[in-house]
Amino acid sequence: MDVEQSAGMFSAAEAAEVGKKKQSDRFFDEDRSVGHGENDLLGGEKVDAVLAAKMILVNDAIDEIGFTPHHWKLFCLNGFGYAVDSLILLIQSIISVQAQKEFHPGYSTGLTIAVYVGMLVGAIFWGFSADIIGRRFAFNVSLFVSSVFTVVAGASPSWVTLGLFVCLSAFGAGGNLVLDTTVFLEYLPSRDQWLLTLMAAWWGLGQLIAGLFAWGFLPNFSCEDDTNCTRANNQGWRYIWYTSGAFVFVLSVLRITIIRLEETPKFLLAEGKDADAVRVLQNIATKYKRPCSLTVERLEACGMSQTRSTTATGLSQRLISPKEVLHHLHGLYATRKMGWSTTLVWFSWLLIGLAYPLYNVFLPSYLATRGAKFGESSQYITWRNYAINNTCSIFGPVLAGFMCRSRWFWGRRGTMIIGALVTMVFFFCYTQVRTASQNLGFTCAISFCLNIYYGTLYAYTPEVWSLHFHLRLRIIFRLD
Repeated sequence: MDVEQSAGMFSAAEAAEVGKKKQSDRFFDEDRSVGHGENDLLGGEKVDAVLAAKMILVNDAIDEIGFTPHHWKLFCLNGFGYAVDSLILLIQSIISVQAQKEFHPGYSTGLTIAVYVGMLVGAIFWGFSADIIGRRFAFNVSLFVSSVFTVVAGASPSWVTLGLFVCLSAFGAGGNLVLDTTVFLEYLPSRDQWLLTLMAAWWGLGQLIAGLFAWGFLPNFSCEDDTNCTRANNQGWRYIWYTSGAFVFVLSVLRITIIRLEETPKFLLAEGKDADAVRVLQNIATKYKRPCSLTVERLEACGMSQTRSTTATGLSQRLISPKEVLHHLHGLYATRKMGWSTTLVWFSWLLIGLAYPLYNVFLPSYLATRGAKFGESSQYITWRNYAINNTCSIFGPVLAGFMCRSRWFWGRRGTMIIGALVTMVFFFCYTQVRTASQNLGFTCAISFCLNIYYGTLYAYTPEVWSLHFHLRLRIIFRLD
């Protein structure tokens, strides 16, 4: 009689059968919540049966503990990353025109390229490091890195220097966003996974803050034209960088003072650290007086999973080995089902990666040029409308969260379909605006509906794959 049988515990096969039964018994279906261990794409795929069996036990323990104040803290602290990412992304488009008047650059769109290069490199660096050495370091450090370079960007003496620090500030913010939904999801009970979509409201909050900074500083501290535009009479765009950097710094401090993040139990499980995974969950249960029946013995009875080496030598090889990177990418196509899903979700990210910047990055220009046609040419009106527009973007993910939770909208995929179709309609309508009210109204509607789709896609991506593929997928889709 083997160890599993003698211990009377789950074997990998038994746990997988339990997972299949739970798939039909639980109150959510694949459309509504597909990323909770037994419901993800690996649930029916023979990639690592032992790890899948252990994941079922951990998921059950998380459900047993339930939603606690610890999860509310994670909701806010991970939401900071959403806010900072959208803030940094939009600031460069907000200040670009005024900075051009001062520096007279030869390449006027350089800041847009710089911010996306920074986001890309940040996603690769922070994402792969978090997937290899753990989430905690990137979670604690990335916002601080972004805040430092955001402040320094405000003191830039030239266009090239500004582009460099915009890139570096985006480096910190971009890597941070890769982690937000992953860390939150790996602690979240199954019946509360709709909060992952709702968390995208923080993205809209970051947009609103950027709009308010622009509305407050640019109309009052900017030169009118480039014939006599100097640092002395064009401080508005610099004030935006300073205040944004200070804001991000405060958020980075809150991250390390409000909660001392430990490695997520699912990451520890994937690393073969069963005892540490149990300890993290037991600590949460004890602190908030919740039950938790998970033990190390129950996990060990499932067998040995295909975990990665945690030795110093193994870690060094993974950090520098192209083979490890290729292994990560190959894992996305381990089965036919995973391959199709990877391709389709990647295609979705490609399309939103084209549409979102073309609209949001150039929104200030759209509002200004359309407003001028209708007699609203002042900077005050332009940035007021921009702030109002970004306020609307907060409520798109709020509606999306409730749509994902409801059976009436076919879960995540139905919510994305509805959000995409309605956004498409308003995009076409915007080309036909004839009044100032229509100019503001249609842009507000676009921002609201676009974030229904965007917020749901951000939540759907880590939910639909298992732990091993969360971050590497987010990194790759970030390339779009």
